[in-house]
Amino acid sequence: MSVSARAGIVVTGTEVLTGRIQDRNGPWIADRLLELGVDLAHITICRDRPADIEAQLRFLADQRVDLIVTTGGLGPTADDMTVEVVARFFGRELILDVELEDRIAAILKSLMRRNPVFDLGNFDSIRAANRKQAMIPAGSQVIDPVGTAPGLVVAGTPVVMVLPGPPRELQPMWHKAIQTSAAQEAIAGRTTYRQETIRMFGLPESGLAETLRAAEQAIPGFDALEITTCLRRGEIEMVTRYEPDAAEVYTQLTRQLRDRHGRQVFSEDGSRVDDLVAQLLGGRRIATAESCTAGMLAARLTDRPGSSDYMAGGVVAYSNEAKAHLLGVDEALIETHGAVSEPVADAMAAGALRRFDADTAVAITGIAGPGGGTADKPVGTVCFTVLLSGNAPASQSLRLPGNRSDIRERSTTVAMHLLRRALSDSPA
Repeated sequence: MSVSARAGIVVTGTEVLTGRIQDRNGPWIADRLLELGVDLAHITICRDRPADIEAQLRFLADQRVDLIVTTGGLGPTADDMTVEVVARFFGRELILDVELEDRIAAILKSLMRRNPVFDLGNFDSIRAANRKQAMIPAGSQVIDPVGTAPGLVVAGTPVVMVLPGPPRELQPMWHKAIQTSAAQEAIAGRTTYRQETIRMFGLPESGLAETLRAAEQAIPGFDALEITTCLRRGEIEMVTRYEPDAAEVYTQLTRQLRDRHGRQVFSEDGSRVDDLVAQLLGGRRIATAESCTAGMLAARLTDRPGSSDYMAGGVVAYSNEAKAHLLGVDEALIETHGAVSEPVADAMAAGALRRFDADTAVAITGIAGPGGGTADKPVGTVCFTVLLSGNAPASQSLRLPGNRSDIRERSTTVAMHLLRRALSDSPA
């Protein structure tokens, strides 16, 4: 593959380094760089100490990257020191941007007006305390803040892009920052790539690995494809990046995947199962009945805007009494088969269908652990039912791996795929 523009990411924050806060910015920026065809050389994490931040900048500069993106350390407090370190790195003077100070002051005043706890009579001292955020290295290009911290793009070798730590602020600012003249110049040498995502469910990673090994032997030019695979929520995500002249190679790979794993491949355009289920639920009303997942499936179904068009409601029936009283599950059924059984899952789905006057229902009941398992029904045993009005229930029992959290999350993924298959097979 061609040599592309290279970038590095510096994530600052002692709380990130120690694991108290998970780094969400590094992976997010890495994805954006990948989309642009920029080669990511390194992601580094360091604590809020000037010497450590500067060491990361110098390390990346020594690696001859074209662009460095820093996240965090842009607030008004003493431990927010990224900007002054970047200024020292370039040998630039820190200057007060008066217009930027006025914009930050206007944002602060607006926030204070909406919160009666703050006293606007003390605003001058608050403005002074936040003046630090308007101090920028000479020659920087300012990216207007989403919160109160602005972003900066500093031209040089390499170009340094300075962005805030909160993802809700960083992500909208990224799109403006990468369009600046300095950033565009830094990534001008990037290679044009196409990137495709295929998602699979019900296929072990070893099965995909075997198929890729066979494809490597059978498809000429296979090494032109840059393939990464990842297991997420029980699904396999395969991302392939390639230059346009390798499009036919990728087409041959997808054909081989369909031939070998046609039923397991559920998305070739990057769509997630949640997207597909939402489309399939058009014109329907769905209800959920959950025991071990305690509402996680309902939360997933309603995570996207517009879900009120198809989501009727859900019941968390954790105890046997709740199953009987809220969903009308016959107590004798529970006595005979146990709460974790397909007959009980069927009854829970039927109860949800009735309770919410819905035409589609999903029920989940299982043993998430770490206790509660038996020889017949060990921890990880989960029963699912999808019920479409007028149809027989579609039920399945699985033993899912992992800890309590893994089992609960994977249960929602299984339920979504059972729902997708039932709705796909159902006449419109």
